[in-house]
Amino acid sequence: MIVKGKLSLLLVAALTLGLLGGCTVEKGAESTLGSGQEPITLDWYVNYSWFTTRWGENLVSRTITEETGVTLNFITPMGNENNKLNTLIDSNSLPDILTIGWWEPQLQEMIEGDMVYALNRLADEYDPAFYEVTDEMVRNWYTLSDGNIYGYPNSTFTPLDLEEHENIGSNVTFLVRKDMYEAIGSPDMTTPEGFYQAVKDAAEMFPEVEGKTMIPIGAHEFNEDGCVSFDQYLQNFLAVPYEENGRKIDRNTDEEYLRWLKMFRKLCYEGYIRDDVFVDQRTQTSEKIAEGRYFCMLYQRTDMADQEKILYEQDPQKIYIAVDGPKNSKGDDPVLPVNGISGWTLTLISKNCKDPERAIQFVDYMLSEHGQKLLYLGVEGETYDMVDGQPVLKDEVREVLNRDREAYDALYGADNTYWMVQNIAMQADWKPELVEPMKQLEEWTYPYVAYTGQYDVSIREGSNLGRIYAGCRELWGRTLPQLLLASSDEEFDAIVAQYREERDNLGWEILMDEMTRQMQRNKERLNLE
Repeated sequence: MIVKGKLSLLLVAALTLGLLGGCTVEKGAESTLGSGQEPITLDWYVNYSWFTTRWGENLVSRTITEETGVTLNFITPMGNENNKLNTLIDSNSLPDILTIGWWEPQLQEMIEGDMVYALNRLADEYDPAFYEVTDEMVRNWYTLSDGNIYGYPNSTFTPLDLEEHENIGSNVTFLVRKDMYEAIGSPDMTTPEGFYQAVKDAAEMFPEVEGKTMIPIGAHEFNEDGCVSFDQYLQNFLAVPYEENGRKIDRNTDEEYLRWLKMFRKLCYEGYIRDDVFVDQRTQTSEKIAEGRYFCMLYQRTDMADQEKILYEQDPQKIYIAVDGPKNSKGDDPVLPVNGISGWTLTLISKNCKDPERAIQFVDYMLSEHGQKLLYLGVEGETYDMVDGQPVLKDEVREVLNRDREAYDALYGADNTYWMVQNIAMQADWKPELVEPMKQLEEWTYPYVAYTGQYDVSIREGSNLGRIYAGCRELWGRTLPQLLLASSDEEFDAIVAQYREERDNLGWEILMDEMTRQMQRNKERLNLE
């Protein structure tokens, strides 16, 4: 079992595919793709409507095109991602390359429909460097029962990665606005009582922010599955276990968690959790963070990085800082997850690809050490210099990066502007010294990081288990806001009892049997037992 620091090991909700094997990482190899290639434009679908960065207008993309001859035409959804991806599949018009979340149900549909290439077969035919620039454990994890790997992930961590690096942080943070927190005496917010009082005190002392109503508690958006701030993140801070006696359990009914959720119910009943928290989407939340309108948040630090920099530029005392937040009654440290071996997204090559040879070579180039340095650091001598064997960002580049991310992407395009194949474990070896305002937020998480990839499970959509899983997620998505909006603790308890009953009627124990089986299998694959 791999645990960072003194923490017990817990689950992070995720899914995965494949079989596991040994682990070796070849960092230095590069693809056969290089200069002298004929120009080609590859269409790359990215299944995220918020990704809007163009190719060819910044230093990194221009440099990559000069070295490879490849120009990318990014295609992104204008609205609903699922609708756009389904349309591409139904019309058999998948572009050359595509990047989607590994959990998306369309992945299986594309594989079974023979719509994407097996990357290993392309590598065997065109570019064996694929096996040198990718991680063997990750490849095996995503290799299916037919012996093929159809997509390669970004942002993966193996247990070995966490053993080898001390500078890997979690994205999960408890944030408070610095000046407000200090003005009310920097109170202890690790207990429900202390948290409740701090929120009340801040709301009373700061009823408005620049003429607008102060919002005591901020959160990620609510969706059909719940709200990560008020379920997964809160559970992580409370060190809520995901297994008991070797069996998967429901974190949503943990007594420590329910005790804290009752406190949030009380705050909501008294008006300290505003109505807009339940309806705001990411755009609205980001606007309010940039205005400094929240007192505290259970939030992903990278999701508010641009807004944090705006606040820092205006007044360093009005930024958000990470502090000790909710803890269980034993006072245990939080257990904060990082990505597991599943990563974040998968990149695939479509069978509609106009030139699969160039496509696999280009992906391998991007995955190579050279490609990763370009994606992360930029161009040596222009965005950074090597000093005593370590990369040091040029002052003018760092200044733009810390001040205006949009301008940085347009000018330079490094720091994983093109994140679709980022290898953040490899990049950790070149990490420049952190600077404020993001330095404190990231470093605060270091002691609490834990590897949780052994809990990644795969429940196939459309199967009986898939229907149970979807039904249980939807049930919780309806239940969580009801709990927060309950008018009394008695009503809260009744809603919990009803949730348990409906959950069990849906087939919860059958689902837990399968999740337990996969959990134990994953532990064996990852050599964690």
